[in-house]
Amino acid sequence: MTTTASNEPTLADVIEKLDRLATKVEKLSTDVEKTNDQTDRFNDKFDRSQKATQWVVQLAFTLIASATITVIITSVFHK
Repeated sequence: MTTTASNEPTLADVIEKLDRLATKVEKLSTDVEKTNDQTDRFNDKFDRSQKATQWVVQLAFTLIASATITVIITSVFHK
C-alpha cells in the first residue's frame, strides 16, 4: 500500500480498498442468495412433511373410529 510521508492513504489506496470491499459484498450477496434458496427448499420439504403427518393422523383417527363403530354395531346386533 502506497502512502505519503504523513501516512495518509492515497487515492489509489482508497480505490484498492473499495475494490476489495465490492468483491466481498458481491460474495456475501451470492451467499445470501444461496441461503435463501436453501431456506425455500427446506420450507417446501417441511410443508410437505407437515401435510403428510396431518394426513396420517386423520387416517389413524378414521380407522380407530371405524373399528369402534364396528365393535359397537356387532355387539348390539349379535345379541
